[in-house]
Amino acid sequence: EMIIPLNLGADSYDITLERGAIKKASEIFKIKGKVLVVTDSGVPAVYSQTVASQFEKSFIFTFPMGEESKNFDTYKSICEKLLEHSFTRKDAVIAVGGGVTGDMAGFAAATYMRGIDFYNIPTTLLSQVDSSIGGKTAVNHNGTKNVVGTFYQPKGVIIDPDLLLTLPKRHFAAGMAEAIKMAVSLDARLFEKIEAGADILEIIEGALRIKKAVVEEDEKESGLRRVLNLGHTLGHAIEATDRSLIHGECVAIGMVAVCSDKVKERLIPLLKKYGLPTDYKINPDLLDRIALDKKSEGDMINVIYVDEIGSYRIEKQSIRDFTQHISEERK
Repeated sequence: EMIIPLNLGADSYDITLERGAIKKASEIFKIKGKVLVVTDSGVPAVYSQTVASQFEKSFIFTFPMGEESKNFDTYKSICEKLLEHSFTRKDAVIAVGGGVTGDMAGFAAATYMRGIDFYNIPTTLLSQVDSSIGGKTAVNHNGTKNVVGTFYQPKGVIIDPDLLLTLPKRHFAAGMAEAIKMAVSLDARLFEKIEAGADILEIIEGALRIKKAVVEEDEKESGLRRVLNLGHTLGHAIEATDRSLIHGECVAIGMVAVCSDKVKERLIPLLKKYGLPTDYKINPDLLDRIALDKKSEGDMINVIYVDEIGSYRIEKQSIRDFTQHISEERK
């Protein structure tokens, strides 16, 4: 097994990366009290059962899969379940699922009784490389993503690559898009490893080490952590206006738009290898949406560009200049 410590002062915790680690959840997490395992209907039930069965007093709460469930109703249901079983601050919540599950379970744990212990077992490649580190929790409301939430670090995280064996190919690819995004802007070596078809364990480890370094440096996303938003300016806008694409696919398109031609020569074939989209028709709706994006400061936005693999620069641009850049890209 490999342990990656996240050093955040009093909020430090360990990430355990190992095939089959889910079978040792109780050894790794050492929880004394009751456990509520929160999962969604898209995750094979055997995963949450495997976790729950290792704890003496455990309960499973399953909500319907999908971003639509990331709302106050689901949050309320989790809190009701905790109350129904008289959970106190000695007890814990374990998320077993993708990003939505981690966000929901984490937000419930952060706020129930002003915070009970939270543990995370991400089951998608996207959540393993991305949301398992960083402690962001939230719910969506009235069509705005993550508008109510908080930073709340887990007490421990298990990343078990075996859980990816049941992941649909499209979702695996979407997770790869995040790993590639981190590599292209921050780690040329990892980019080479992905190109060479390295083992998924190695790719996850590389991505986690990047994210660890960024989050340790900038836990609350005031500066450096913004680099993780590479490709998100256009990506979020596509995601908001086009229901047919999932997050990682939108990031792939957004990332290509801010890379130099030299970088694209290697990036596009790599994205295509995973069946990820690399091009998109820019329409007026999309341009309006960019103007709405939460990363806007007045009319200026910070756009991350990649000229050389493994490096980035941040440019403060007007929304007009950015939209002109991506529109010209397409000609």
